[in-house]
Amino acid sequence: MDPSAYVLKAQKGNHEAFVHLIKANEPSMYRVAKSFLKMDAECADVIQETILKAFQGIRALREPAYFKTWLIRILINECQKIQKRSSQVIPMAELVERASQYDTNRDLEIGEAIASLEEDFRIIITLFYTEDLPLKEIAVMLDVPEGTVKSRLYRAREKLAHYLQGREKRGLWHE
Repeated sequence: MDPSAYVLKAQKGNHEAFVHLIKANEPSMYRVAKSFLKMDAECADVIQETILKAFQGIRALREPAYFKTWLIRILINECQKIQKRSSQVIPMAELVERASQYDTNRDLEIGEAIASLEEDFRIIITLFYTEDLPLKEIAVMLDVPEGTVKSRLYRAREKLAHYLQGREKRGLWHE
């Protein structure tokens, strides 16, 4: 069934249709949340809050075809709220969790390179490469012009290349 059909059913109060939509978008929600927040517990909280807000507001969604864009926009707003409240201290548990989420040294190095990016670049990289979203849709989600998304993606790629080349020159790149 077309996702828009599920949205229409959910807007009419069909809870099962809403659950289907959430389950279909759950992996994307996690990846986007993880690009903003580092702790899985924070990601879970933000996803839960996003689901609640989406459930409460689904009837206001005008265009069912943009459900995912709308949902991710809510998630981004919630992530930004959490970041504002967060302190600058990184707990030891978070460092252990970060290290355990990568299977190989190369994955760890690429993950470190992405994590080293400023938030604006990190979220664009995640949405474009991990979520495979078109630039136009990313622009809508982030509420910025498409040209801004393109330039941030270009600069993010440059920064990643520079970071990884620097590691290679210092002999820190492992195959």
